Amino acid sequence: MEVLDRHDTSLNEEGRFRLLVDAITDYAIYMLSPEGIVTSWNTGAQRFKGYKPSEILGEHFSRFYVEEDRAAGIPERALAMAIERGRYEGEGWRQRKDGSRFWAHVVIDPIRHPSGELIGFAKITRDLTERKAAETAIRQSEEQFRRLVQGVSDYAIYMLDPEGNVSSWNFGAERIKGYRPDEIIGRHFSTFYTPEDRAAGLPEAALRVARAEGRFEREGWRVRKDGTRFWASVVVDVIRGDDGQVLGFAKITRDITEKMETQRALEQAREELFQSQKMEAIGQLTGGMAHDFNNLLMAVLGSLEILKKRMPQDRSLTSLVDNAMQGAQRGAALTQRMLAFSRRQELHIEPIDVSGLVRGMMDILSRSLGPLTTIETYYPVRLPTILTDPNQLEMAILNLVVNARDAMPAGGRITLRASEESIAAGNGPLSAGRYVRIAVIDEGEGMDAKTLEQAVTPFFTTKGVGKGTGLGLSMVQGLATQSGGRLTLKSSPGQGTTAELWFPVVAVEQGTEVVAEPPQRDDDAQRRLRIVAVDDDGLVLMNTTLMLEDLGHTVFEAMAGPEALDILRKEPVDLVICDHAMPRMTGAQLAEAIRSEWPKMPIILATGYADLPDGAGANLPRLGKPFSQAQLADAISRVASQGA
Repeated sequence: MEVLDRHDTSLNEEGRFRLLVDAITDYAIYMLSPEGIVTSWNTGAQRFKGYKPSEILGEHFSRFYVEEDRAAGIPERALAMAIERGRYEGEGWRQRKDGSRFWAHVVIDPIRHPSGELIGFAKITRDLTERKAAETAIRQSEEQFRRLVQGVSDYAIYMLDPEGNVSSWNFGAERIKGYRPDEIIGRHFSTFYTPEDRAAGLPEAALRVARAEGRFEREGWRVRKDGTRFWASVVVDVIRGDDGQVLGFAKITRDITEKMETQRALEQAREELFQSQKMEAIGQLTGGMAHDFNNLLMAVLGSLEILKKRMPQDRSLTSLVDNAMQGAQRGAALTQRMLAFSRRQELHIEPIDVSGLVRGMMDILSRSLGPLTTIETYYPVRLPTILTDPNQLEMAILNLVVNARDAMPAGGRITLRASEESIAAGNGPLSAGRYVRIAVIDEGEGMDAKTLEQAVTPFFTTKGVGKGTGLGLSMVQGLATQSGGRLTLKSSPGQGTTAELWFPVVAVEQGTEVVAEPPQRDDDAQRRLRIVAVDDDGLVLMNTTLMLEDLGHTVFEAMAGPEALDILRKEPVDLVICDHAMPRMTGAQLAEAIRSEWPKMPIILATGYADLPDGAGANLPRLGKPFSQAQLADAISRVASQGA
């Protein structure tokens, strides 16, 4: 009876266990015979494999495998491994009744009799398709991201471990920095810093800031594998785990050398434009001042000259007049420098062999230096021809040499060097082409950046009071610019100064030489003339009239162009002498109006300006202001000779 009760209890427990297994729907739980035949089937197996018990019991479990796995003998291998190891566990594709596939996690346990005999297998299968899809998506996303990062070529994107060692390396990093992955992974990222930055602890500071603030961003010089430097924009982001611990750093570096150079060139162009506009404005002001000052000096010099001729021959009085005339002449020289700076000085352009000109200047240069200073010259026997005013060029070279001497009060060596140079397109402010460069180099104290910037500004000087006008370099710059060239200054404190004059080379036909014919003078050229003098400045007009009348000519005065035309229409006139810079009608415009009515009328244009407009005024004989009576007489003589 007791045995029967235990048997009933066992049956009841078996029934409850079967009910439990059948109720599970998330797992396929079923039994296999030792040969792999399905001998039981629960609700979970039916749910995601699709077979009813009547359809699958007695069938081999290999039908759940995909065709390629069956062909490879995987079902049999699974059972063999379960027997050998006591358990088989794995994942793979399985097949439902309708032919669709799902990703399954499989566990097979062998079931043995207490005697050890194999009586079958317990098989549990779980559908992990959704998890597999999620893992696949994550893996694909990671692969895509890896390929994206690896494919970026304009940015170096790489990872650092918490100590700053490189742990990953993309193609952009290899292209920008020159290291292959196997050459750099595992090395500290401070390798990319300059020695001075490493010595200053900048790599460690970058990681320290990234740890503290979450991000570090800066620009600076970095070093490639070959030792060359580039200007880099760097971002370092800290990477933390869920627990807040630092896992490493993400580092992005971009080579912005070209951008920096472009920005620097733009800033330089802006600065040059600003300087050009400033100098142009100063030039306009200086030119206007020089013109007005010329008129005043014209009146002073002319009046003194007439006064000297008419006053009694008293030595004490004559010396006073001579002293006044010398002062006025120094003022005239000052206006010439002002006009040279403003590029309004009239230049007498000639083809020049610089080598010959420098050779001819050596005596005056040596005498200008004094016993403490020596000069060395380096120039070829002959240089290509340039076009400029030879007298002004000599003055410019002498000015630069004297400046060099003054920069070395304790004495020293001055080097005068002339050479032919070529300028490529886009290389500096000068146009592309061939140039003759004249350099004056001293060993003086040099100039700082601020002084160098102001060196050519009119009236700026580093010399003591009364020792310089501050117009020397302005005059030199004006000459060079007016001749199509440029003055450049290079200097730094303690390194001396190099002043360079650049003049464009011009083509001159071999065997041709322009020789000015001396003016032909005859008695007819010295005859008394009826002259119209035109100037809007009353003092200058009165002074010109006095000098003309003193020469024996008859003078008609006019203070404007229309007034001069009225005189010409009423009086017989032999010659017109007119100022150029007059309001409403300039001297050039007046000359054009005169030529339209009196085509053969001789005209002299009295002006200190060089930049006259094209047309009638550009081809007229000129008389530079301020002029002396002798210069006025010589100009009249030349014009009268040409008209004779």
